[in-house]
Amino acid sequence: MSAIFHAGISGAQGRMGRAVDHVLDARDDVVVAVRFDWGDTPDLSLCDVVIDFSTAEASAALATRAAERGGPALVIGSTGFTDEQDAAIRAAAEKIAIVRSGNYSLGLNILIGLVEHAAQRLDARDWDIEVIEAHHRLKLDAPSGTALMLGEAAANGRNHELADVRSRPYDGITGEREVGKIGFSSIRAGGIVGDHTVLFGSQDETLTLSHSAIDRSLFAKGAVAAAAWVRTRRPGLYDMQDVLGFRQA
Repeated sequence: MSAIFHAGISGAQGRMGRAVDHVLDARDDVVVAVRFDWGDTPDLSLCDVVIDFSTAEASAALATRAAERGGPALVIGSTGFTDEQDAAIRAAAEKIAIVRSGNYSLGLNILIGLVEHAAQRLDARDWDIEVIEAHHRLKLDAPSGTALMLGEAAANGRNHELADVRSRPYDGITGEREVGKIGFSSIRAGGIVGDHTVLFGSQDETLTLSHSAIDRSLFAKGAVAAAAWVRTRRPGLYDMQDVLGFRQA
């Protein structure tokens, strides 16, 4: 059995926080040391790692506080960061180990690799790319963090920064689609856990790569795996490609 470690849960009362709690309770190599939400002041010294599914603001503040005291390591699943909040997390990662991902699913992270390879091989002059995502009605940001990850993978495959090739939302008289642009569409309805599709379309054919989340526990399981991995790592900003061993250390 692996060595026992102590974990904290940030955003403990949220959907994902409760899912993480359930996964941790089923393991015998983890002790849940603290559960807290935005505004609480937990004793971070009790934790080897904190799994955080709260808000962008709360995650940035937690990262800053953890960095100031030299730990614990963090697993961050919040999305929708401002430039300032993103900078705070990157600064914290110079002092502590942080895994940050818009999606902790194994299947989705494999999809990211497939999207990058497809974009690399399908000429932008002939193939348009659209990222379509659907989530529950309570989600606060759009496009989702996962959709942006897929867009970044597509842009990387074509040797571009996503910011340079991301198209504006389609609304009104938009004119013809610009060659090489990557578009996004978001759906918010009911209790959809998370569906993501990347559509490659040419004049002659369409290629669709997609992933559907059936149960929220799959994200929690991935986050817990990330927590077990990151708690012994050197300071740095990691993602699930690192955790799964797809990227050289």
